[in-house]
Amino acid sequence: MGREGGVVSRRCSPYGARPGPAAYRGPMRITHLGHACLLVEIGDARILLDPGTFSPAAADQRDLDAVLVTHQHPDHLDVDRLPDLLAANDAAQLLVDPESAELLRGKGIDAQAVAGGDIATVKGVTVTGVGQMHALIHEEIPRIHNTGMRLSADGEPTFFHPGDALDAEPGQVDVLAFPLSAPWSRSRDMTSFLRRLDAPHAIPVHDAILSEVGRNLYLTQAGNLGSRRTQIHDLGGSRSEEFTA
Repeated sequence: MGREGGVVSRRCSPYGARPGPAAYRGPMRITHLGHACLLVEIGDARILLDPGTFSPAAADQRDLDAVLVTHQHPDHLDVDRLPDLLAANDAAQLLVDPESAELLRGKGIDAQAVAGGDIATVKGVTVTGVGQMHALIHEEIPRIHNTGMRLSADGEPTFFHPGDALDAEPGQVDVLAFPLSAPWSRSRDMTSFLRRLDAPHAIPVHDAILSEVGRNLYLTQAGNLGSRRTQIHDLGGSRSEEFTA
């Protein structure tokens, strides 16, 4: 158990994502389901973020109230698995960035577009879109839309998933998901992001392309060169952690 910035965290057992019921009320609970995908249980809601092709465990989630997608790249949005996921969670809202909404509509999947500054509500949880564009990968690769997702609810810590961008301004954040490594990011970009947002707690994501040795190296850099105030919570291996305001 740890305390940073007034938010208390508690490690849960591996594979600790709650299967249900949908009406969960307890501390914010976050489970890393691989790469960029997180299950966030906040207030009365179970919210799945970025169920991409590198996160097959996302397909097994049930009793979801919402599925959120920051952008259309396959490692964040598995278009082939999404219909079955939605069918198994037929009450779930689908909130995605504007370009992903257009892509999904072309495949017969209805989704609510969330751009930067837009606000949606999921069972009392406020979802705020933050930012506009995916980080630059290369000058010859066109940039696409990216909407970071900020979650807040009464009596709960605030949470932010930036997707694939490090330039967003989400405001005050208690628990931050941060990309550990990416083709569009240098290590110093990652640590500067941690310093700039200066959240009490941070969870590494976007790590599927790393070897075990490389992952440990980047985690060490995040801890040593990021914000001195930020406690890094490694939830690799589908571990869960609870955070209490």
